Amino acid sequence: QVLLEESGGGLVQPGGSLRLTCAPSRSDFTFNVVGWYRQAPGTNRELVAAMTNYGNTNYADAVKGRFTISWDSDKNTVYLQMNSLKLEDTAVYYCNAPGSGGWGKGTQVTVSS
Repeated sequence: QVLLEESGGGLVQPGGSLRLTCAPSRSDFTFNVVGWYRQAPGTNRELVAAMTNYGNTNYADAVKGRFTISWDSDKNTVYLQMNSLKLEDTAVYYCNAPGSGGWGKGTQVTVSS
């Protein structure tokens, strides 16, 4: 079973940036479709960004123009570059992909002044 491991979260001020990383626990796992999700306290988990291995991307309206999903095929790692962070971006961020073992632990992103 392959687990996807998220990292890169932290505490940042409004307007700041963070880059999240999603890496599989096994090197033989291949991303075909991958998504970044987030869940804030008291809310449902929501899709933030997704991409296919053809390079097609899709973003939630709330993050368009600020977040960028990307895939480094050499490192077999998926990133979420988050710029111009807002207070409402505070959440636990998860990555998920078909064929993986489900939801990981996520990484906490806190935007606060």
